[in-house]
Amino acid sequence: MKIVSICPSNTEIIDYLGLTPLLAGVDDYSDYPREVKSLPQLGPDLSINMDKLESLKPDLVFSSLSVPGMEKNIEELERRNIPHITLNPQSFTDIADDLLTVGKACGIEEHALKRQQEFMDTVERLKTIGNKVSNPPSLYWEWWPKPVFTPGRVNWLTELSTMVGARNLFEDVDLASVQTEWEDVLKRNPDYICLAWVGVRQSRVKPEIVKKRPGWNTLDAVQEDRIFVLEEALYCRPSPLLLKGAEKLARLLHPGLYNDSAI
Repeated sequence: MKIVSICPSNTEIIDYLGLTPLLAGVDDYSDYPREVKSLPQLGPDLSINMDKLESLKPDLVFSSLSVPGMEKNIEELERRNIPHITLNPQSFTDIADDLLTVGKACGIEEHALKRQQEFMDTVERLKTIGNKVSNPPSLYWEWWPKPVFTPGRVNWLTELSTMVGARNLFEDVDLASVQTEWEDVLKRNPDYICLAWVGVRQSRVKPEIVKKRPGWNTLDAVQEDRIFVLEEALYCRPSPLLLKGAEKLARLLHPGLYNDSAI
């Protein structure tokens, strides 16, 4: 069977199921596992080269509505009658469901069920530890600096925040992604600032940029130097890699609750 992924989170779901050897091509942003970079690159996830994709003659293409703007790729797949499945995970339960969807489609349902259970077992272990935190700190997640975008309630990072014994600063906004203003963040005064800019390498995200914003020098998170520069791949994609991100953040926030065998 020959499959294609046109979204990084799909590529990571495929890898979690051990299906990477079936991949014939990926979008340009797929970078995990490392070996997928040696596969034919089909362009940015919002501008897939459909002629090149079709030339690979895939048995199945995996697209995702978790990437805003993916609709035009899906319409083109339909127009060309290319077999495809569209995922749209917004929560850890959705990701678990997608593991089974992909597994069934690729003929490994039994293995997918096992991996799905392992995934959810890790989620529950994290939640159990996170529930021990009596006063969860607030986390301001920043996906993009200008204009400011941050996850709202309908997003995996709200769930991840709770799992690691914290809370999303914008969990009161009933959206997946919230465009807000620096002044709003200043008013909410988060305990921690988590910078994970979509599509930007960790090394290029500088906390100094945040500290220079008007009034932000008065934020508790800035004064206490509680600013985390996080790997975009571990937090901005709805895939099993979120578990690695959750564990990493949990240990940063509450090192006393975790040990090498806790998760």
